[in-house]
Amino acid sequence: MRSPDRVPVVVLGAAGLSAGELLRLLAGHPHLSLAGAVSSSHAGQHIAHVHRHLSGFVRGDFLSPEQGLERLEGLGDAVVFSCHGSRDSAAALREICTRDREKRLRVVDLSGDFRLPAALYQSTYGAQHPAPELVPEFVYGLPELARDDIARARRIANPGCFATAITLALAPVWREDLIQGDVCVSAITGSSGSGAKPSEGTHHPLRHGNLWAYRPLVHQHQPEIERALGKLREGPLAMAFVPHSGPFVRGIHATVQFRLRTPMSENALTAKLAAFYAEAPFTRVAAGCPRLSDVVGSNLCVLGCATHGERAVIFSVIDNLVKGAAGQALQNANLALDLDETAGLDHAPMGVN
Repeated sequence: MRSPDRVPVVVLGAAGLSAGELLRLLAGHPHLSLAGAVSSSHAGQHIAHVHRHLSGFVRGDFLSPEQGLERLEGLGDAVVFSCHGSRDSAAALREICTRDREKRLRVVDLSGDFRLPAALYQSTYGAQHPAPELVPEFVYGLPELARDDIARARRIANPGCFATAITLALAPVWREDLIQGDVCVSAITGSSGSGAKPSEGTHHPLRHGNLWAYRPLVHQHQPEIERALGKLREGPLAMAFVPHSGPFVRGIHATVQFRLRTPMSENALTAKLAAFYAEAPFTRVAAGCPRLSDVVGSNLCVLGCATHGERAVIFSVIDNLVKGAAGQALQNANLALDLDETAGLDHAPMGVN
């Protein structure tokens, strides 16, 4: 286990919600230090003017993209987190990775740009990939399933929030081929999953006291889930996934239903989940049905289950801004740097919020 001097970090797209969460976590990290926060729309402004909750904890001004490149060239070994949206992230990272010929930088991308092969990206996101030549360099970074690959990686694609919650629910039963027939998933996410800019999906008067489905059966995270599970066991995954927008800010609650090949008690299924994640510090198995308040503010995924004969349901809850984005990105960086996986992330959930 490495115990280095503090490793410098540059955050791209640093004015967004996931970036703000990442900056918060970095402020308490024992081995990483912020060397630059890049934002083209807020360059020159103080970071705490945008992320007001970080006043007194994070100092300095946002850098322009040009200043960010200059800063990186002067750092040598460093970590780059890209919090840009899809396509913008690939464009920014293409320039950085092209300059980084010796691959001294470790790059963690929080967008969807490097999670899928270029051809599948086009069919999923409806556009040609902005930097297809870079895709093979990226490892899909779900630590519970790819810890060794991440530890050797220089380029890491951070999983999507829904993909994280659902894949972690399904992985134990998929690997053991316990599922008979289709899998039906209903998952509700908070408004922070739609980003910082106000829209119909995030505007609080529209969201409060309301609930609706969106992108049913065609959500962009479904191919991620299928590919991640395919590395555990070959075979087609017949999954119907319906995401929902919920009347809260943070968190994802996923309900995953399927038939078991052989009837199993709730205790037996709980034991299988717990055994699968026995060495995973952030994935825990609870008795009964987990709640969002069990995870919000933390990097935890908490699973629970219920069975009735051949019918089974697995519940999965995460904080979409932490385990679904910034916290998992930091977890991936820790592994790639040979640091303690939990460094800067060993925080209890907020509880009622």
